[in-house]
Amino acid sequence: MEKIAVCLLSGGMDSAVASAIAKEEGYKLHAITFDYGQRNKKEMESARQIAEWLKAVHKILKADLRQIGGSALTDEIEVPEEGRGIPPTYVPARNTIFLSYALAYAEVIEAEAIFIGVNSVDYSGYPDCRPEYIEAFQKLANLATKRGVEGYPVKIKAPLLYLSKVEIVKKGVELGVPFEKTWSCYRESEKACGRCDSCRLRMKAFEEAGIEDPIEYE
Repeated sequence: MEKIAVCLLSGGMDSAVASAIAKEEGYKLHAITFDYGQRNKKEMESARQIAEWLKAVHKILKADLRQIGGSALTDEIEVPEEGRGIPPTYVPARNTIFLSYALAYAEVIEAEAIFIGVNSVDYSGYPDCRPEYIEAFQKLANLATKRGVEGYPVKIKAPLLYLSKVEIVKKGVELGVPFEKTWSCYRESEKACGRCDSCRLRMKAFEEAGIEDPIEYE
């Protein structure tokens, strides 16, 4: 009997590597990408291309978080180039919303696991990327679903949780991830800006890994 996993696939570097790890572990992949009203639509096209490379069943689900607001990724708030604390690019409860959709879908298709590319080492300070958060959501999945109550809960897998960005890049190269198809920049532009927090973390990771980043920057 084949193993099935749901992967949260944003189009970025981390979700691509996490999904590739799921594939390496022998799962048949069902990838979910969210159109949540993000200003940058390029990542959805990146997700489509990565899903194709993964040979995954791919769904784009609409969950318009602009109606809630509160983030530079959905509102007309300037995307900062640097800062401290939880940044304006934090989308309120985004991972909780996305994992809830993924959990429902996993139950329907009888998936054993959900893979999410959160990372707690080199990250932007988002509260829903921490180990405590993943542990808490696993407890929720155990309690709140038919599968959980029947004793075979969906596993929440975060294979990048304790990896540095450098280690993530190296793992991706090892697995043949097409990084040229990934998109990390917060801005809507033909080339990545190279200045936002996400771009700077990516550039630093490739540089420290001694690997050329295949995307173009302004």
